[in-house]
Amino acid sequence: MTILEVSGQLLENTVQKMSLSSVLLCASVFTLTLGYLSKLLFRQQQHAGDTYPPRIPSSIPFLGHAVAFGRSPIEFLEQAYEKYGPVVSFTMVGKTFTYLLGSDAAALMFNSKNEDLNAEDVYARLTTPVFGKGVAYDVPNPLFLEQKKMLKTGLNIAQFKRHVEIIEEETKDYFKRWGDRGERNLFEALSELIILTASRCLHGSEVRGMLDERVAQLYADLDGGFTHAAWLLPGWLPLPSFRRRDRAHLEIKKIFYNVIKKRREATEKNDDILQTLIDATYKDGRPLNDDEIAGMLIGLLLAGQHTSSTTSAWMGFFLARDRALQERCYSEQKRVCGEDLPPLHYDQLKDLSLLDRCLKETLRLRPPIMTMMRMAKTPQKVGEYTIPPGHQVCVSPTVNHRLRDTWAERMDFNPERYLLDNPAAGEKFAYIPFGAGRHRCIGENFAYVQIKTIWSTLLRLYDFELVEGHFPAVNYTTMIHTPHNPIIRYTRRKTQPQQ
Repeated sequence: MTILEVSGQLLENTVQKMSLSSVLLCASVFTLTLGYLSKLLFRQQQHAGDTYPPRIPSSIPFLGHAVAFGRSPIEFLEQAYEKYGPVVSFTMVGKTFTYLLGSDAAALMFNSKNEDLNAEDVYARLTTPVFGKGVAYDVPNPLFLEQKKMLKTGLNIAQFKRHVEIIEEETKDYFKRWGDRGERNLFEALSELIILTASRCLHGSEVRGMLDERVAQLYADLDGGFTHAAWLLPGWLPLPSFRRRDRAHLEIKKIFYNVIKKRREATEKNDDILQTLIDATYKDGRPLNDDEIAGMLIGLLLAGQHTSSTTSAWMGFFLARDRALQERCYSEQKRVCGEDLPPLHYDQLKDLSLLDRCLKETLRLRPPIMTMMRMAKTPQKVGEYTIPPGHQVCVSPTVNHRLRDTWAERMDFNPERYLLDNPAAGEKFAYIPFGAGRHRCIGENFAYVQIKTIWSTLLRLYDFELVEGHFPAVNYTTMIHTPHNPIIRYTRRKTQPQQ
């Protein structure tokens, strides 16, 4: 191995063994060495008459509040809200973050234009190595919006009706390996299942047919690109995870290229997302090239895989903790679908109202993404304050979802709250698991179909309970807030659904 490879391996091992706080500290030292002195030379001066948001003081230069935030981000933000109010700034790793806490403050982000609060400046370094160039945050926002519209065209009710049958079949087939009873890692199982179902529904049967252990590992290596190291450290560093990510990107692109080539040559057209993208054109009439199609397919799968697998797992643990609620959901399956539990249909999903409320409440208490970020490009007014250009402007769904002055019994898992017309005191941006406004996630409806179908199937197959009463803590060391030690106990039900 070369010296460069050895140093990269050492840095990678160090990052993997470190907590979020330690990674932030490492990134702080690295970034400080390269750029802090130059930032001091060009420090922005406050304009006369502007009132900037209150800043949380720190006695640690440059590093700021990185350690405290990394250790317990939600507690940090909730304490900041109580002390400073809904708009507050603080420094981490030489960067200033301004959080908009609560519905009224969050309106600034969700009503903003991209030229004012920019997403590419924040997310491009994380997503471009995974999705590829020419798509998502690697292109100007108007082009990205066209790409999102193409994808949304393929995520329609006609497709969802087909997806329910596919997802139910994949779920039954996957969980055959679990047997009649035992204790298993629920998050790991659902992560694998989400990849299988999403690949077949969104990529087509050809790609799903190639999804063996080797391809699954390629997806895992690509997924390894969504780390704190990838967010905080330069992409040119020779970290093994970066190299695995880049190799996996090329290999998966090759697989997609072959599938796209065969599709273009076929005389009959399939009815799926892949075909939608092959037939799509930009406003100027230009069709998508193969590289763009492949990148959009990767992005569609991986962007949703994290959120769906995390939410599905948390929902399982909430139901396992409240056995009476779990039985009510099982009874609802029989009442809506029939006592003999025939195969699911799309039209039945909307009538599974209790299951729907359980999913909504899971997304409230455990939104998979803790922070949504934008870069301020122009001065932004929020209340009495002016946020200057250069601040990273953030909204935390987790904080908004459990503010004391917004949600009654805010920490309780209570699906019945959604029987009320205004469960969040009527506040527009108090509930934002999928974002809001022009920034709302295009995969929201598919996620609901996917998760409700999976859990409808699992409730028919098994009875779930916590292991020795253990309810997982939140793992804040990852970009997506997954359950820590997510082992669940299960027993196969005596009455099984029709095949």
